[in-house]
Amino acid sequence: MSNYPSIFNDVIGPVMRGPSSSHCAASLRIARICRDLMDMQIKDIVIEFDPYGSLATTHKSQGSDMGLFGGFLGWEAYDERLPESEKYLATAGINYKITICPLEVKHPNTYKISLSNEKEKRQLTAISTGGGMIEVINIDGNKVSMFGDYHETLIYCKEADQIINYLKSTISYDEIIFHQGACSFIEIKSPIALSETIAKEILQMYSVEAIKSINPVLPIMSRKGMKVPFITCNEMMAYNKNKNKALWELAVDYESMRGNISPEQVIEKMKSIIRIMGNAIETGLKGTEYKDRILGSQSPLFKKSFDTNQLIEGDVLNKTIMYVSAIMEVKSSMGVIVAAPTAGSCGGLPGVIFGTAHCTNKNEEAITKAMLSAGLIGVFITAHATFAAEVGGCMAETGSGGGMAAAALVEMKGGSVDQSIAAASLALQNSLGIICDPIGNRVEAPCLGRNVMAATNAISCANMALSNYEHLIPLDEVIETMKAVGDQIHHTLRCTNLGGLSITNTAKKIEALLEEHPPVFYKSC
Repeated sequence: MSNYPSIFNDVIGPVMRGPSSSHCAASLRIARICRDLMDMQIKDIVIEFDPYGSLATTHKSQGSDMGLFGGFLGWEAYDERLPESEKYLATAGINYKITICPLEVKHPNTYKISLSNEKEKRQLTAISTGGGMIEVINIDGNKVSMFGDYHETLIYCKEADQIINYLKSTISYDEIIFHQGACSFIEIKSPIALSETIAKEILQMYSVEAIKSINPVLPIMSRKGMKVPFITCNEMMAYNKNKNKALWELAVDYESMRGNISPEQVIEKMKSIIRIMGNAIETGLKGTEYKDRILGSQSPLFKKSFDTNQLIEGDVLNKTIMYVSAIMEVKSSMGVIVAAPTAGSCGGLPGVIFGTAHCTNKNEEAITKAMLSAGLIGVFITAHATFAAEVGGCMAETGSGGGMAAAALVEMKGGSVDQSIAAASLALQNSLGIICDPIGNRVEAPCLGRNVMAATNAISCANMALSNYEHLIPLDEVIETMKAVGDQIHHTLRCTNLGGLSITNTAKKIEALLEEHPPVFYKSC
């Protein structure tokens, strides 16, 4: 995350394939940066994970390997070839090795990657911060801070003064930093890439060894002097005093200023996202297939029961469950989904918004406004807590999604901003402390149930808020509490496959069957 979160960078997105955004999408983005660092010429790769982090036990089963390989090849996070990226990597003549060894960086999602070809060797360390977001923290022994929201140019050189003076008088830039060490380089953060003409001139200068052009991997760019109208709920309420804007309008104000894009662009971008979400629901309800999964296609069975009135009555509730299931099944079959706010929690928020909209005859405009409202609540969460289950447990993923959805439902029903905030506070209070313990080391179960729980919790809390129930604890304080509680959850209960349901006898039997080649799983196990 850069200075301020973006709804489209940090909260609603990326558009992707794979079970986990903090594994698949983040690793792909990290590897895309590695590819640029090597001028797209990679021969050998060594990937290191810390034994006490989450990746040591989950990198293969939750899609980090798949994402890395796709990124090394320059693919997008939604590329249909991703499930077979290892095969394509071998075809490209790129060798890799994964080792588990202690790392200096103790973030649970740390990637240390060494790259080489016939001409050069480079090393990069990066972390996945949740929801597909990343930060590159070290390149070739130099501390950096790259989020993938700038054009980054690295000029490897021994002496910097002459080059920096030339750059300052020649190019547009936001920041120029000289990283001096065993392998020194000048880092340029700029809104556009360095031109080939300028690059050629710099290459002729004394002591310049190489120039690396690293492209942004996020959809919304950052810039020097970036401002936002507010970054907490309290600040938002103060901003809205005498304006009386709806929550979705406040979201548009925020994202428009954050991204330096027009309000119309914000709305159109969200519309394109909800269309992908809607397509995932339709795809899931038709039935999905994928060999490496635990749960089969269950939403068509729910639809049959729903259509024939075999369920306990409650159209909104039942349609929500059906839609949540459909989206989660598309994710588990490597279909295209939107991380909202993460891939592991991709079903709850859109499932309940679309389910409620379809039961109450709401159109695309209403869904767009609801999703924008959810996105703004997500901004507050990611700015002051986390979306990463590896850091905050499932509370950070499905819990956050439920809080975002509760506010969105109030907006959809025509409630006030105060009521939306109350709904989000109630829903987040109800989700404090939920652990992350995937069965069989897959992001399917109990993930599906927790997505459903987040969605149904959102319905309950929205109705409570619309009835003016007292939420007691302000939203900002609940989010602060989420961060504190997440820090207290034991690491074995934060997506490591080392605790909770993950280590039950049945879960281990399922995991063993999934590891067979080809993978085999029978419910009778």
